[in-house]
Amino acid sequence: MRMSLVIGTAVLAAVPALAQDIDLPKQVTWTAYGTGSAGYNQSIAIGAALQDALDVNLRVLPGKNDIARTEPLRQGKVDFSANGVGGSFMAQEGVFQFGAENWGPQPVRILAANNGGAVGLSLAVAAEACEKAGKPGCEGFTYADLKGMRVAWVKGAPALNVNNEAYLAYGGLTWDDVERVEFGGFGDSWAGMIDGSVDAAFASTNSGRAYEAESGPRGVYWPPIDPDNTEGLARMQAIAPFFTPMTATVGATIDGTDGAPTAGYAYPVLMTYADQDADLTYNMTKALHELFDGYAGEAPGINGWALDKQNYTWVAPYHDGAIRYYTDIGAWNEDAQAHNDNLVARQAALMRAWEELKAEGPENWAEAWDQKRREALAAGGFDVVF
Repeated sequence: MRMSLVIGTAVLAAVPALAQDIDLPKQVTWTAYGTGSAGYNQSIAIGAALQDALDVNLRVLPGKNDIARTEPLRQGKVDFSANGVGGSFMAQEGVFQFGAENWGPQPVRILAANNGGAVGLSLAVAAEACEKAGKPGCEGFTYADLKGMRVAWVKGAPALNVNNEAYLAYGGLTWDDVERVEFGGFGDSWAGMIDGSVDAAFASTNSGRAYEAESGPRGVYWPPIDPDNTEGLARMQAIAPFFTPMTATVGATIDGTDGAPTAGYAYPVLMTYADQDADLTYNMTKALHELFDGYAGEAPGINGWALDKQNYTWVAPYHDGAIRYYTDIGAWNEDAQAHNDNLVARQAALMRAWEELKAEGPENWAEAWDQKRREALAAGGFDVVF
């Protein structure tokens, strides 16, 4: 799947800034990551801009994990979700928790995403844990040094857990090489980082929880990802193909430095379902971009929502309403449409396979779906991941 960023300066110059042309209801509701997370903080800042410019109230419902953020959207109780790779890509794929019999491949659609490039998404280590590996000050500490240590596992959060697994794989480790410590949510895992019940947990580098840990007694450290370590990256991307090496310049212990070499992907991702009203989606997308100056700089990493950061060939398709907006401003092109059409076809193939398997009623659902899913993707000529 191509991951190019497609936009030009001419597009930016063509963007109108007339807030009165945006037609939204007086209240819009979306889910986001838990309080203190980057996704939640950015949602609140965007909500403030909507209130100031349009007198629109953005109601943000925090969810502990991917299921908690996506279920209200599936039920039609919220309009959108500032979700992550779990609630978007993994929901589309029908994998991990979304492979349960009461879920399956979801018809997710993207409005926009934070592709800031300044914020890393990383498995952090309590600086105190470096001493366990005989590396005080974390000098020379790598992910391989996590062997035998306690690593967070968040219930109902496949994105977080797969991400941790990918970082472990970069270091040549698996879950069998560490002690898995279960938590009920993202915030709980970081409370464990602070109170000493776990040695490593996943977060965006600019998460409020990471800043809290930085000022705590154990500290926090982001072990480096070497972009030239082809074998390590191959192991990482075999598990999480959405990761790419990058240098984080925003985050706990990072602010004011030359940055930290890590990996990242789009986060948060504002998404909805295919059947969401196209006019509502159009205007939400329009508001997000045309009110950008009203929330830029108001939360760590928030500037990644900028129009010139958008990736129109990501791993999940865009909503028709969002496509209409991007077409209006000249940002959408034939390549983006072809890529989008292919992703919609991918979702259709997965959903057909799901319905066929349900009709068959296999005894071992998880094993049967894993095989059926892979066969359907291969038969359709789509990339087989997970």
